[in-house]
Amino acid sequence: IFKFCDAKAWKQNTILTAAGLPGCLVALFMVLNVFLHIAGAATAVGFIPLILLFGLWVFLSIPLVFIGSFFGFRAEKIAVPVKTNQIARYIPELPWYASPPYSFLLGGILPFGSVCIELFFIMSALWLHQIYYMMGFLLAVLLILGATCAEVSVVMSYLQLCAEDHRWWWKSFMNCASAGLYLFLYSLWFLSSRLELVGVLPVVVYITYMGMISVCFAMFCGSVGVLCSFWFIRKIYGALKVD
Repeated sequence: IFKFCDAKAWKQNTILTAAGLPGCLVALFMVLNVFLHIAGAATAVGFIPLILLFGLWVFLSIPLVFIGSFFGFRAEKIAVPVKTNQIARYIPELPWYASPPYSFLLGGILPFGSVCIELFFIMSALWLHQIYYMMGFLLAVLLILGATCAEVSVVMSYLQLCAEDHRWWWKSFMNCASAGLYLFLYSLWFLSSRLELVGVLPVVVYITYMGMISVCFAMFCGSVGVLCSFWFIRKIYGALKVD
């Protein structure tokens, strides 16, 4: 998609992809772990696991990103099924359901709702030390989440195109990525109603970890939304018969 958009700074894009989100997550984890060591918490991670985690990022994740970028930029550019106008069309006033932030808030409800029940058991296993053993059901929920994000992105992109708004790319991402906001709000409810944390540091640890999980969840949902909207728009415009 980066090549399809005629972007040129592919080296910068590859470096940011390899170091942006993973680097922020690793840095947050290490800083938080330092404070846990200072406080003498039993949940602090040792030095060797930290080095192993850093090594996985540097020696496995980053090389795979560069290898994927190498083959991606060597591949042929995705063709456009129809000719596009060089002058952008005027966009009329959009209905409320197709304009942000309402479209973002509406689009994130269904992806979050598809995992809401399973999320309770996962968070109970993470924070209440309960045993989680429904791995097969978790895989089914993951597939349902992907299908829900695809359907939401296609429907929202179709409504947006019907409203004569051609700016679908970032909106298709945010329509599904907003599910991460609902996940973070759910985690705050879980903190206030289910957990009995004492002190400031445990609350900071919980909010930080759930914030990281919410960002990753939003990135997954948003990526599925963009790819499915891209496929849908190429299909519908490719089916047009232009004489």
